[in-house]
Amino acid sequence: MTDTISTPDLCDAYPDLVRVLEPMLANFGGIDAFGGAAVTVKCFEDNSVVKELVASPGEGRVIVVDGGGSMRRALLGDQVAAQAAKNGWAGLVIFGCVRDVDELAETELGIQAIGSVPVKTEKRGIGDRDVPVTFGGVTVRPGDWVYADNNGVIVADRELVPE
Repeated sequence: MTDTISTPDLCDAYPDLVRVLEPMLANFGGIDAFGGAAVTVKCFEDNSVVKELVASPGEGRVIVVDGGGSMRRALLGDQVAAQAAKNGWAGLVIFGCVRDVDELAETELGIQAIGSVPVKTEKRGIGDRDVPVTFGGVTVRPGDWVYADNNGVIVADRELVPE
């Protein structure tokens, strides 16, 4: 899905279907508005699972990462983001930090995160994929639909079509 979506319009059209994340994330990607089916990751200061996931075909999906809100390690940098864009991921929503923000802003990928920090993660191979993740007052399950733009991030149980 491209930047033709508007989270305010989707909230207006589907008020009973959307779950709205608390306003805590900011846009870091080269694409401001994005959406797609969720693939979830739960990890803490280790982006090994994210790195493995972006190497696979994205098929327009969105990676939702519960990084525990850590402000000490970046779960996404320029190289992993470039691979995600190349492999067709629509974007990432990260409850954690990113780095290489100037390069991320030039990458054709939607990226929402809580902040930036220059320190990379250690690769310990720790993390879970395809599990429900909860942050910002919302639980995201694998296969939910996630939509993000500069207004915020919303989640629905099914795909929403702009009216």
